Amino acid sequence: MSHPNQNKVKDKSTSPMIIVYAMVIGIFIGYLINTQSNTPETAINIAGYFSLISDAFLRLIKMIIAPLVFSTLVVGIAHMGDASSVGRVFAKSLIWFFTASLLSLLLGLILSNLMQPGQHINLALPEAGASTNLVVSSFNLKDFLNHLIPDSVVSSMAKNEILQIVVFSLFFGVAMSAIGERSKNLLASIDDLSHIMLKITGYVMKFAPVAVLAAMAANVAENGIGILAKFAIFMVDFYIGLVLLWCVIIFAGYLFLGKRIKTLLKNVREPFLISFATASSEAAYPKILIALDRFGVSRKISSFVMPMGYSFNLDGSMMYCTFATLFIAQAYGIHLDLGTQITMLLILMLTSKGMAGVPRASLVVIAATLNQFNIPEAGLLLILGVDTFLDMGRSATNAVGNSIAAAVIAKSEGELLSEKDAAILASKMDEEASERMHGAV
Repeated sequence: MSHPNQNKVKDKSTSPMIIVYAMVIGIFIGYLINTQSNTPETAINIAGYFSLISDAFLRLIKMIIAPLVFSTLVVGIAHMGDASSVGRVFAKSLIWFFTASLLSLLLGLILSNLMQPGQHINLALPEAGASTNLVVSSFNLKDFLNHLIPDSVVSSMAKNEILQIVVFSLFFGVAMSAIGERSKNLLASIDDLSHIMLKITGYVMKFAPVAVLAAMAANVAENGIGILAKFAIFMVDFYIGLVLLWCVIIFAGYLFLGKRIKTLLKNVREPFLISFATASSEAAYPKILIALDRFGVSRKISSFVMPMGYSFNLDGSMMYCTFATLFIAQAYGIHLDLGTQITMLLILMLTSKGMAGVPRASLVVIAATLNQFNIPEAGLLLILGVDTFLDMGRSATNAVGNSIAAAVIAKSEGELLSEKDAAILASKMDEEASERMHGAV
C-alpha cells in the first residue's frame, strides 16, 4: 500500500526545480542575445519581446489580486465572529509588521555603515543636478491617511490599491458578521467567488515557468552580465544584508513555530522563487496562500494578514531604503552623523508605508528621502541599471517575511493546525490536485 504522502513529496520537489531550470535557461538565452546582437539597441529590442511574456503574466496576476484579496479577506473576517477578534488580529499584525520594519531599516543602516559600499565604487558619479525622471513628492501623515481611505472602492480595485481594498474589506466583513443570518446567502456567494478566484489562480500559475524564463532572459539581454561585475561590491554587500535579514526573520519565526519553521520554508520555496525571478511580490501572493493552507494556517488568518503585509511588511524593501540611501551619500562623500541617520530611519518608517501600489516604490521613497537630506537625487542613476537584480532579492524577502508573519499570528490565535493534521490536509490537497490533473487530461 502506498503512503498518502508519496505524491506530495514528488510534487513539492519538482515545482520549485522547474522554476530554477526556467531561471537558468532564461539567463543563458539572455546572455546569448546580449553578446551575439549586432548593437545594444538590437538586444534591447529583442528583450522587449521577452518582456511581453513576463509582463502578460504579471498583468494576469494583477487581474486576480483585487477580487482574490476582497473575497478571501471578507470571508475570513466574517468567520472570525466578532469585531474584537478582528481588532486583536489587526493589532498583532501591526505590532509584528512595525517591529519587522524597524529591524529591517536598522539592519540596512548598520550594514551600510560597516561595509561602506559607497566608498568602493569605481565609477564616474552622475552630475548632482541630473534628473532621474522619478515622480517624487514629500510624504507626510496627511498623504498617508488620504491614501489609506478609498474615495471609491471601484477605483481602488481598478488600480489594485491593496491597502485601500483591505480597509474596505475590513468594514464590509465586520458589517456582514454583525448582521448575522441575514448575510448568510451573500457570504456563501463571496465564499464561492474566493474559490473561483483560486481556481483561476491555478490556471495562471501554470504559466509561471514560461514567465520566469522570459523575465530572466529580458533582464540579462538588456543589461548584460557585465553590469553585475561593475556593481559587484554593492550587490554582494546588499545580498549579504538580505541573507542576514532572512536569518533574523527565520529566527523570529522559530521562536514561535519551533522546528516547524523548516516545513514552512519548504512550502514557500516555489512562491519565493517566483517572486525572485519576476521581481514581483504580487506574483507570489496566490501561491503563498496555498502554501500557508498546506502548512495548516487557517484561511481566515492568512487572508487577513497577507494583504496587510503587502502594505506594511515589505522587509526587503525596508532594508534597501536605508542601505541604498547611505550608499549614495557615501558615493558623494557626504557624511551623515548618527542623529541624522536615526532621523532618516524614523522618516522612512512613515514614508515606506505608502509604498504599496506605487511603481518602482523603493526608488521613489529613496528619492524623496535624498531630497530631504540634501543628498543628490542623481545618485539613484548609479543603481538604476542593477535595480531589477536587487528588486529580485527584495521581492523574495517580502514574500518570506509575510509568510512567516501569517503563520506566527495564526499560531498565537490558535488557528494553526497541528503538524499531523496539516500533513493530512496537504495530502488531501495533493490528491485533489492529482484528480483535477487526470480529469483535465
